[in-house]
Amino acid sequence: MPKKKTWQEKLDADKDLPKIEVINEKMSKKWGSGTLVIPAPREVDKIMKEIPKGNLITSDLIRQKLARTHNTTIACPLTTGIFIWIAAHAADEAAMEGKTNITPYWRTLKSGGELNEKYPGGIDNQKTLLELEGHKLVNKGKKHYVESFEKFLVEV
Repeated sequence: MPKKKTWQEKLDADKDLPKIEVINEKMSKKWGSGTLVIPAPREVDKIMKEIPKGNLITSDLIRQKLARTHNTTIACPLTTGIFIWIAAHAADEAAMEGKTNITPYWRTLKSGGELNEKYPGGIDNQKTLLELEGHKLVNKGKKHYVESFEKFLVEV
């Protein structure tokens, strides 16, 4: 049985990415016409690493940056989301190994400033890390958000 890849190995596995594709007829119903980039995991991680302490970014802004970089209409929402998740787990894995210069994944929010329950340690961990950087959090039903998150967004 092959050894399971670490999160860091998954982050480093570009698999011929990035790749640019024409938005096909099926996808056009949701995303319109044009082209889309399927980014490389390390591209997503690099953007996440650029966010300074106290600042934030959303998955939508990451996708916009990738689309601009590759001169495409959009960046694939599915793969970008998966690579954000992999970057978060790779950073947590690196921290567990004692590494200190890790990707500050907790600064990457979902749309609308929502916390990501799929990050290492779930909502509680992300909440703690954001509060340590001075952010105030609010609950709206079962979801958690950074209050006035727009003030802290970084344009990348």
